[in-house]
Parts: sequence; structure tokens; C-alpha cells
Amino acid sequence: MSEVSSPDSSRTPFADALGVLRAAAEETRLRILALLSEGELSVSDLTDILGQSQPRISRHLKLLVEAGLVERHREGAWAFFRLVESRSGLVDPLIAGLERGRPPLSEDRARLDAVRTQRAQAAQAFFARLAPKWDQVRSLHVPEATVEAAVLDVLGPRPVQSLIDLGTGTGRMLGLLAGRAVRAVGLDSNHAMLSVARANLERAGLSRVDLRQGDIHAPPFGRGSFDLVLVHQVLHYLDEPARALREAARLVAPGGRLLVVDFAPHDLEFLREAQAHRRLGFSAEQVSGWLADAGLGAVETRHLVPTGVAAHQLTVTLWLAAETAAAIHPEAARAVA
Repeated sequence: MSEVSSPDSSRTPFADALGVLRAAAEETRLRILALLSEGELSVSDLTDILGQSQPRISRHLKLLVEAGLVERHREGAWAFFRLVESRSGLVDPLIAGLERGRPPLSEDRARLDAVRTQRAQAAQAFFARLAPKWDQVRSLHVPEATVEAAVLDVLGPRPVQSLIDLGTGTGRMLGLLAGRAVRAVGLDSNHAMLSVARANLERAGLSRVDLRQGDIHAPPFGRGSFDLVLVHQVLHYLDEPARALREAARLVAPGGRLLVVDFAPHDLEFLREAQAHRRLGFSAEQVSGWLADAGLGAVETRHLVPTGVAAHQLTVTLWLAAETAAAIHPEAARAVA
């Protein structure tokens, strides 16, 4: 009696594979795929690199999107393109087998480096205008390195499949954590800030992080899409922080975690005027209550209090929430207990 092999969900159906190969079997489209393997790019980036007209590049991208090889997302008036992760089993070996050291791919890579350098310079100029304001706030609390160490400690060594940083800003948290995740996404409403994040992450070798423009109050992702959700130094800018946390909690997958980092209550009223802070910090009970109302529990709270400075300076608080205490790493579970 002959055996009938069961379907393998990790394999690509023959018809789909044929469509993929047909879409890739053209010089410009194959060059586009090779470039997108280095990270997401806009139509403008690709026209500069490939030296072709925008209508022609757009037509090739349309065919790649229709073939399921590339996905498109909008960022204000811009559109960015990236490889579809679910097709990586077919596309990655194809691209990996290409000789990158000779034209046209070597020339494409050189122009890609030039585009990234230009992007980094523009981002740096934007950041330089904001840096004095941010430096003023940073001088009021423990060093960023201390905050980042606490973030790593509270999250522990547990592996991360997919993470999202809501209100990613300059991408600092993604730079810290994206390397630990299979999939990493950053969401921010500000196109200029996303440009800074994109440049920072590319400089750190994290060019395949998915950056999206969107509203933290209505993130464009399905329920339970991420096993780690971050809301880092965002709530104090919002009129409706509880609503933002409800939306963040909606994104947490079963057994996943939500980490909130923000300021404890303070009386530095000048931050409203000088830094556009809407809220002067949050109590541990306030945020824990919002998280519980959003369906999360087992909240661990950690305070980072400045030492050796005036008492009026800022305390940074971390809240780590999960569905159950067992979903948090063992050290955190003991702290909750």
C-alpha cells in the first residue's frame, strides 16, 4: 500500500512558485528584489538608485506586489516597499545566490549606500534641531543607559517572535530590542521622526525593521499580532493615554507582554510649555489600573529614582503586564508574587 504524503504548509504550491519566478525573471525587477533584501525603500529611492523613471519603477513594483513578493505601505505622501516575509523561503535563496560584487548589482549597492548616507544626513539635521529639548528632559532623570538596562532586565532572556514599538520616535527601543525578535515593527505618526528612526536603524545594521506611519490610538494591526508590545515615553504626550493602552493591549498575543515606560507623577509644569507634555507623569496605580481594565494583569512595577540630585527631578517607571504571572519571566513572576 503506497503512502500519501501530507501537505506541508511551509512549502510553496507549484502555481504560486511559478508566479513568483515569472515576476522575478526580469532585470529591473530582480535588481529591485536584491535592493529590498537590504531593507525597505521608497519609489523615490529606487528611481535614484536604478536611474529609471518613476512610472517605470512603479509599474515593476506593481507587478511584484501582485505576485505577492513585495508589500507596500504609506507614510504620509510617501509609499515604502519591502519584501514579504512569507515568501522568504523562495526569494532569499534566489537573492543569496546572486553575485553582488559585479555590475549591475555592485553599482546598485554603491548608489544605495549614497541614498542612505543622504537620508542619514537629513535625519541628523532634523534630530539636531530637537536634541537640545530632549537633552533638557534627559538631564532630569537617570541616564538613558540605566533605563535601557532596566528594560532588558525586566524583559529577561525570553525569546521574542514579534515586537512592536508604539510611538517609536527615533527608534531607540527598536535599536535595543529588534535584534532579539524574529519580526520588529515601529509605529509613529510623524514622518520626519520615522526618517530619523530609519537612518538610526540602518546605521545599526537593522535595516529590515518594519517602520509604519500611524496613530497610536488606532494601530493598523490585528488583535493579538505581537508577543511583545512597547510604549516607551509616549503616554505623557497624549490626551487619551488610557485609550492608547487599550489599543496596545489589543495587540498583545496570548501569553504575550506589554511594557510601558514613562514618568512617575511630578510637578515640573514647564514641561507642558517647553516640551508639549500633556500629562505630568502617572502613578503606579493609575497605569496598572488602565492595564487591568484593558484585560491585562500580573503587572510588575519598577521605579528608577535619581540619586544624589534634587528631589524634584523625574522618576522613570516601568510597568510590565502579561495575561498571567506565568507569562512573565521567572524573576518578574517572583517580584509580582
